[in-house]
Amino acid sequence: MSDQELQYGLFPSPITPLSMARGLTLAEVALSPQGYLLWLENRSDRGVIVVQPLDGEGRRDLNADFSVRAKVGYGGGDFGIWHEWVYFVSAENGRIYRQSLLGGQAAALTPAFGRAAAPTPSPDGKWLAYVHTYEDKDVIAIVESAGQNWPQILVQGEDFYMQPAWHPEGRRLAWIAWNHPNMPWDGTWLRVAELEEEHGSWRCKTVETIAGDEKTPIFQPLFSPDGRYLAYVDESENWWQLWLYDLQTKKKRQLTTVEAEHGLPAWIQGMRTFQFSADGRSIYVVRNQQAQDRLIKISVESGEEAAVDLDTPYTMLGQICLTQWQNETLLALIASGANLPPRVITVQEDGTTQIWGRAYPEDIPFDRYSPAHPIEWAGKDGETVHGLYYPPHPLPKAGRGLPPLIVHIHGGPTSQVKNGFNPRAQYFATRGYAFLEVNYRGSTGYGRAYRQKLRFSWGIYDLEDAVSGAQACVERGWVDGRKLVIMGGSAGGFTVLKALEDHAGFFKAGICLYGVSNQFKLAQETHKFEARYLDSLLGVLPEASTVYRERSPIYFVDRIRDALAIFQGEDDTVVPRAQSEAVVESLRRRGVPHVYHLYAGEGHGFRKSETIEHFYKTVEAFLKEYVLFG
Repeated sequence: MSDQELQYGLFPSPITPLSMARGLTLAEVALSPQGYLLWLENRSDRGVIVVQPLDGEGRRDLNADFSVRAKVGYGGGDFGIWHEWVYFVSAENGRIYRQSLLGGQAAALTPAFGRAAAPTPSPDGKWLAYVHTYEDKDVIAIVESAGQNWPQILVQGEDFYMQPAWHPEGRRLAWIAWNHPNMPWDGTWLRVAELEEEHGSWRCKTVETIAGDEKTPIFQPLFSPDGRYLAYVDESENWWQLWLYDLQTKKKRQLTTVEAEHGLPAWIQGMRTFQFSADGRSIYVVRNQQAQDRLIKISVESGEEAAVDLDTPYTMLGQICLTQWQNETLLALIASGANLPPRVITVQEDGTTQIWGRAYPEDIPFDRYSPAHPIEWAGKDGETVHGLYYPPHPLPKAGRGLPPLIVHIHGGPTSQVKNGFNPRAQYFATRGYAFLEVNYRGSTGYGRAYRQKLRFSWGIYDLEDAVSGAQACVERGWVDGRKLVIMGGSAGGFTVLKALEDHAGFFKAGICLYGVSNQFKLAQETHKFEARYLDSLLGVLPEASTVYRERSPIYFVDRIRDALAIFQGEDDTVVPRAQSEAVVESLRRRGVPHVYHLYAGEGHGFRKSETIEHFYKTVEAFLKEYVLFG
C-alpha cells in the first residue's frame, strides 16, 4: 500500500510489544561527592542499582543478588548514599542493606520483619534514619550504619511518616507526618526534633511543628548546607510554593509566587523537586506549569529567579539531586521530552547536559514519535478541562476518513500526565490512533482548586471530562466519532466502567486495567495508605452508603453492552482480583464481547516483561476486532 492508502490504526509502527516490554523504568537517582552517579533501573520485575563513576570509567550494577524496591505504601525511598556507602531496601524482605561502592558484599542492617523505606544517613555517616512499617504501625526508626546494634524507634504516634531529613550538625531531624483520613496532599505537619544521644540510645528531646495542619499539605523538608534554613513546599494557597524557615529568627518566608507547581502529591516516599546549591546560596527547583517542567535557579537571599536553559529540549524533570564535583555544581535528574525517552542526565550550571543512562535503546528516530499538544476544552458545566492530544503519526497524505481515538484516563485519581515521554501514547499514535490524555478535574498540576474538584465527586467530573474531551476531539474534526475507545487503570479503570455503563454506545470499546468496581469492597480491603481515601472522594461511611452504591459500577454492570478488555494482577492488594472478576462474570453471563487476562505474580501495575508484551499484543488484537473492523 502507498501512504495514501494506509488505514488509521494499521500504520506500520517501529514500536513493538517486545520493545515496550524491554523498556526500563528509571526510578531514583543520587550523586556522591566522591564522584559516583547512581540510579535505580526497574528491569522487568527487578530493581537494580547502577553505579557510574563520573570520570566515565567502569559502569556496573551494584550487585546481582538483590532486587531493590521499598514497599512502604506505594513504594519509593529505595536507597540512600553516604560517601562510598549505599543503603538500599530489598524488595524480597523489606530489610535495609549496606554495601560499599569500593567492593564487598551487602550486609543487612535491619531485622527481617516489616518494611523499611527512605534510608537517610546522618551527616557523619554513623547513623541511618528511615521509615518503617510493621502490622500497620508506621514509625521513624534509627539504626547504627555499621549494623552493630538493634534499631530504635525514634518517632511514633502518627499514622504516616515521610521524607526524614537531617540537619547538617546531626542533632536535628525533620520529617512529614499525617493521620487518617487525610492523604499527604490534603494536610500534613512538618516537624523538627532536637535529638539527644547517649551511649547509642536516641530520643527526641523536643519536637516542634514548623508548618502545616490538617488542611495544609507540606512537601520535602530540606536543611540548607550551612544549617540556617529549612526549606519546604507549602500548599496553603492554590499552588505548591517554596518556603524558607529561618532556624535562627524563627521566621518564615515565601520564596516563589508564580502560579505553578513546585511540589507533588506524595504518592511515594523519596520524591524530590528541589535542592540547595552546595554553598547554600541558591535553590534549584523543578517548576511544573501547564504540564511541562522547567529547571529554575532561585537566590535564597533575594528570591531572584533565573531559568536554567538546558541544551536539550527536556519537558519533564524528576528526582533532582546535586553535588559539588571538581569545584563545580553538578545536578542529576531523570529527564524526558515528548519525543525523547527517559534518560539519566547530569546538568552543569550553564545548562550543558550529559546522558548517562537510557530507558530505551533510542534506535527509533525522534521524528517518528507523535508530538504532544496541550489542549483545553469546556466541560459539561462550561469549566475548563486540560489534556494532552497526540495525533496519529506520521500522518498519511490522504487517510481513509478520520482516525479512531483512544481516550486515556490516568490513575490516582490525584495524578497528572505531563508533556514528557509517554510510551503508551506513542505505541498507539504511531499505529494511526489519535490519543487523548485527560487531566480531568481532580488532577494535579493546575492548582489546588482544580485538584479538589473531585472531592466527593469521584465518578462525576472524571467521567464528564472524559466524555466531553472525546466530544471536543470529534467536534474539532480530529477523530471519527464512531470509533472512540476509553482506557484506564485503577482509578482510571473505574472511570472506564462508569463510562460504559452511563454512556452505553458512546464508546465503541473499553480497556480496563485493575479497575475499581465496588467502592464498598475498596474501602474494606485496600492497603493502609488509601484506607480512608474514599472519605474525601465519596464521603464517610455509613452516612455516604447511598453515594458508594451509586458510584460502584458492579451494581450497574448489566448496563455494559460495548466490548470490554479487562486486565488484572493476581497479587493486587490495592484492587483485588475479585473486583475485576465480578465484572467479567456479568459479561460472560450476558454474552457481551470481552477478553479477560489475570497475570500471575503481578500486583497493582504490571512490571514483568512477559506481562507487558502480552498486554500490548492482546490490546492491539482487541482493537482490530471490535473497533477497526467491528
